[in-house]
Amino acid sequence: MDIYLTSLEACGEAVAEASKLLYYSHVPTALVALLIGTFVFFKDKKSLISKLLLLITIFFSLWSLADITVWLFYDSSNVVMFAWSFFGFLYLSIYVLSLYFFYVFIEKKDLSIHKKIVLLLILLPTILFLPTRFNLGGFDGTACEAFEGQYFTNYYYLASLVIFLWIFLLSLIKIKKAEQGEKRQIIFLTIGIEFFLFLFLSTGFIVSYLNEKGIIENYNFEQYGLFGMPIFLGFLAYLIVKFGAFHIKLVGAQALVLSLVALVASQFFFAQNLTSNVLTGVTLVIVGGIGIALIRSVKHEVERKEQLQEMATRLAQANDQLRTLDNAKTEFISIASHQLRTPITAIKGFSSLLLEGSYGEVSESVHGALEKVYSSAERLVNLVEDLLNVSRIESGRMQFTFEKASVEKLIKELYDNFILIAKNKKLYLDIKLPENPLPEIVMDYSKIRELVSNFIDNALKYTEKGGATVKAELREEGVVIDENGFVIVGKKSEFGTMIRITVSDTGIGIPKEEIPYLFKKFSRGKDVSRLHVGGTGLGLYVGKAIAETHHGQVWVESDGAGKGSRFIIEIPVEHIS
Repeated sequence: MDIYLTSLEACGEAVAEASKLLYYSHVPTALVALLIGTFVFFKDKKSLISKLLLLITIFFSLWSLADITVWLFYDSSNVVMFAWSFFGFLYLSIYVLSLYFFYVFIEKKDLSIHKKIVLLLILLPTILFLPTRFNLGGFDGTACEAFEGQYFTNYYYLASLVIFLWIFLLSLIKIKKAEQGEKRQIIFLTIGIEFFLFLFLSTGFIVSYLNEKGIIENYNFEQYGLFGMPIFLGFLAYLIVKFGAFHIKLVGAQALVLSLVALVASQFFFAQNLTSNVLTGVTLVIVGGIGIALIRSVKHEVERKEQLQEMATRLAQANDQLRTLDNAKTEFISIASHQLRTPITAIKGFSSLLLEGSYGEVSESVHGALEKVYSSAERLVNLVEDLLNVSRIESGRMQFTFEKASVEKLIKELYDNFILIAKNKKLYLDIKLPENPLPEIVMDYSKIRELVSNFIDNALKYTEKGGATVKAELREEGVVIDENGFVIVGKKSEFGTMIRITVSDTGIGIPKEEIPYLFKKFSRGKDVSRLHVGGTGLGLYVGKAIAETHHGQVWVESDGAGKGSRFIIEIPVEHIS
């Protein structure tokens, strides 16, 4: 009996010594964890990640309650044995739930059923062996503590270490694949959760190991492991504030700061000496100062985000209105063009019949007038067709018929069509084809013909002396064009081998500063007016859209004003669906 009383006195002295830190390490951390977990849950009840965070804080609080019970009821073996028996299960549950929480946070989805089974199997031994001697073998009256089963203890520590490393590896894999903003969130969460788990694991394992070896006689050092939870919650608070995690804004930050201040201040009721009071006071000042700065920062951030959101909403509404107006404009152009095409076609047709003498001979003066009527009707037909093409492109109604065809055949047809026009203007028109036949490619023959025809027509229109040359060649790699219409040096097209068609002329040339605007709607060069040629500035815009639909590109090169120009199109040999 004297030995047992002596043991109780020693245990009481150990508890009195440990209680200086006991309340500070257990009560605030557990309450803060529960408050934040509950707050996050009620802010987003349907979110799986909110439910998991609440479960982590509940199991952490239950572990803290069991631990503080073991300390305070050291003189009751039944109470100590009951509370101690749950340590392994609660301990490993915190790690399993932390892994589950981390996975859902970074993957934005629930675990598969197979992974859930794996986690359950990891936890299962601590449930099955909890009420057995493998967990606790008895009570040591001389040390006021339970006899722990070595294999059981080693199992849940080893499983916890595996989960700790598992989370670390998951983090590394996800960070490599994530974008910059998401990458920072994962890094902060990893640091917070791994610091908590490492501190919780290392202090518990070290204390158990040293106690087993007889190096130390109590578990005081284990209390420091609980301080990892506030650090983890601090990182979560940063994620909430900085990245809007859990969809909580200013109210969440205020609740977090107030709960921390209130719980730290509550330690004045537990403090039993000057050292504890000073420690509590310093902590309260630091937490209060950081909390005020945090709330101000969050308020500023929320106001700025709300302003940006309001601006974004207005911009979206303006864009919708512009899109509606643009669609109305496109629809109007389409209807007007269809209505115009019928009478213009009739004018062109009857003018042609009159010029051919189908209604009798006409005088030279009338013949000249009819030619002007026919030419004007031809330009109007081209204008209407260009307007219709623009309308189809912008409304997504441009139809393409892809089939295998020969580029060489296409160029020879166009040569036959334009050679007389070139001769009438006293210009040359040459074609250059490779010695080895070019491969047939899958394309919309009529659309590509229209594109190349437009290039040749422009070359002859804007050339006063010399002529034009049409060249076709096979290129192993295509080029890439930037937004201003220039070739990006050193960058190759992803579509492999290309057929390049180049229409070069000796005409007026194009100043470099005008090139970025050539393929835009209604854009024409500044020098074309002196040649008295018609044009709408739509042909190149339509041609660019046709080329891009074929996964090709068009661009123009010129050595400057008066030095001619080269209009180039590239089309992939392999069809890309």
